[in-house]
Amino acid sequence: MENQSKTNNSEKFEQSLVNELAREVLNEQRRNRRWGIFFKLLLALYLFAFLIIYMSDSMESGSFSAEKHTALIDIQGVIAADSEARADYIVTGLRNAFKDSNTEGVILRINSPGGSPVQAGYVNDEIHRLREKYPDIPLYAVISDVCASGGYYIAAAADKIYANKASIVGSIGVIMAGFGFVDAIEKLGIERRLLHAGENKGFMDPFQPLKQDEQVHIQSLLDEIHQQFIDVVKEGRGNRLIDDEKLFSGLIWSGQESIELGLVDDLASASQVARDIIGAEDIVDFTKRENYLDRFAKNIGSALVRSISDSFELK
Repeated sequence: MENQSKTNNSEKFEQSLVNELAREVLNEQRRNRRWGIFFKLLLALYLFAFLIIYMSDSMESGSFSAEKHTALIDIQGVIAADSEARADYIVTGLRNAFKDSNTEGVILRINSPGGSPVQAGYVNDEIHRLREKYPDIPLYAVISDVCASGGYYIAAAADKIYANKASIVGSIGVIMAGFGFVDAIEKLGIERRLLHAGENKGFMDPFQPLKQDEQVHIQSLLDEIHQQFIDVVKEGRGNRLIDDEKLFSGLIWSGQESIELGLVDDLASASQVARDIIGAEDIVDFTKRENYLDRFAKNIGSALVRSISDSFELK
């Protein structure tokens, strides 16, 4: 009897252990299913967000306006490939504005200290192309606070340029700046180790003395880009510019003085140009901007994809 009792106890223990393991397996499966549902919902929300972004990109501001209007594109801040004042955004706004059948004229409202000559060049070239394609639609640049360097590179392509009397205009030049730390690392006892293939691959290294041939090469590069800038301004402004090389020296002037120099045609705001010059007082904003969903997608996209991938691996 005692042996039989031990056997029964052993069987009960084994059965209890099997039941406990079965419960754990079931609980784990339930947890996995819940996480799977959660991440599937996140995936659905993510896809929905992209759908909204796609729809918002397809329905640019002003594209459904049924009235005659002035199209506005804002250029705000530094002109760079990773800023909202990037060529892709500006060009998208310009193309949508020109192809709208109710656009009577286009205004580029500029408030920029400049930036990339490449980005500004893309926009300048596109303005010329669009003006040839749509010869009956005028394009005017209106300067608010600042239109310097790359900002003016873009403005020079307009039919006319307007500004406020206190606007800052000009800075037609090219600059490259840096630092040298040769004496600093010597005083700190730091040994600079620079390995490279190619005789000039390490040129302009801030921890080594600036060589004369390097300086000459960089200056030649800056002069070339500066001349490209000058040519663009002369092409755009023509005989409106005064015959004075100081225009291309990198100096800046007020909007009022810029009229005398030929850099600006007259004083006016965007609303004045729309009303009095274009003759279409209603202004429709065609500026392409990064919206909340764009930022949302950038910030959580990678993390969400990794999480979804992990959830699928649990199944």
